[in-house]
Amino acid sequence: MLHIKNGVLVSGSATQKADLWIEGGKIVETPADASGAELIDAAGCLVFPGFIDAHTHMQMDAGATWTADDFASGTAAALAGGTTVILDFATQARGRSLNEALDLWHSRADGHCSCGYGFHMAVTDWNGRTRLELRDMANRGVTSFKAYMAYDNLRISDDALRELLREAAALGGLVGAHCELGDTVNKNRAELVAAGKTAPKYHALSRPDKVEADAVARFLELAGEADAPAWVVHLSTREGLHNIETARARGQRVLTETCPQYLTLTDKVYGADGFEGAKYVCSPPIRNAHDRLALLDATRKGKVDIISTDHCSFNYKGQKEMGLGDFTKIPNGLPGVEHRPALIWTYATQSPERFCALLSENPAKAFGMYPRKGTLSSGADADVVIWDGGETWTIRAAEQVQNVDYSPWEGFQVRGRAKVVLLGGELCAAEGNVLKAGQGKYVARERAWANL
Repeated sequence: MLHIKNGVLVSGSATQKADLWIEGGKIVETPADASGAELIDAAGCLVFPGFIDAHTHMQMDAGATWTADDFASGTAAALAGGTTVILDFATQARGRSLNEALDLWHSRADGHCSCGYGFHMAVTDWNGRTRLELRDMANRGVTSFKAYMAYDNLRISDDALRELLREAAALGGLVGAHCELGDTVNKNRAELVAAGKTAPKYHALSRPDKVEADAVARFLELAGEADAPAWVVHLSTREGLHNIETARARGQRVLTETCPQYLTLTDKVYGADGFEGAKYVCSPPIRNAHDRLALLDATRKGKVDIISTDHCSFNYKGQKEMGLGDFTKIPNGLPGVEHRPALIWTYATQSPERFCALLSENPAKAFGMYPRKGTLSSGADADVVIWDGGETWTIRAAEQVQNVDYSPWEGFQVRGRAKVVLLGGELCAAEGNVLKAGQGKYVARERAWANL
């Protein structure tokens, strides 16, 4: 038995000074006989349910290269920062089945993860077999799906997306969309390259705010027609936020996700004509200060539901450099899974309760893990973070666990660190270091959106 004493327990709505008891990997009621319990003193610290990152891309084949983080290194980095569950994107190959895709992602992750892990399923080939397989996915613990409105090798038609939304909703599933207008992006990219405008800054210019905002509006229109809830992934613009608020005002259920990069950085990171801006090439791109401030305000006011990372890491040397002379060849993605909690604690939230809601309770509820995850209630899994909210430190790539040669937040001063991280009641990380690797288990999920 484990006894965490003198801490302040946090939920999405309240804090209370109380002790926490753990036995058999679960949180339990105060025992009648506590003799022999192992003690952890959490004095001066907050105690959170383990953080959940609902949007990662580990060990992903990007065509010309693979992500720098596989499931082993990526989940170790997640755990070091206080994240105890990731949800990664298994992706259907065109002409292949959803079950084959899920089997492939399990083969990459099973036995290699240092935190809990589950999968969303990205649907790239909508047909009769795929429709029938949605039920297979639910039976295998996958109750959330993704569609792309950009990328020629991934996107599906509006008609297919509407059907996917309708069929998934009937099974208690949730569909998210990468909201960018693919045809417009393709046209912009081709025109810029033809004009000799090939520096990394043109990546952002090829994907202006309207490209996302109009796609958000269209996605929500399709969700309304399907009478289905909708999940807008990695929101980056105030225009897109406005379209979400409009949909909510007409009664639609919209799960809104943003990421640390859109809350802490601006498009100044792309610089002028140098190549250093390649480190920040991601889609959607980093936006201007007005977008950043609008999303920060929305996050603090509860209009943003979850903060994930879209962790998709590529080394600057050898991988991002593949786009020297042509921004369209720079691998898209940023690392972030390790530093998300400290960044959000420092720059984006105003209370422990809101921090808990964004990083733990809301994703657990939205993606069918609550009350097993996302709460410190009796019966929940003992995934626990003892958080020192006052510790200050500096983000340095040389000191990180994630397997990538830079950080987008190099030199950022942050507050807050996971002093102790328990996974199933086992001490697995402390002070940014992994103490026990490879303990992560698959998290099969139930009906999505049921508790949010």
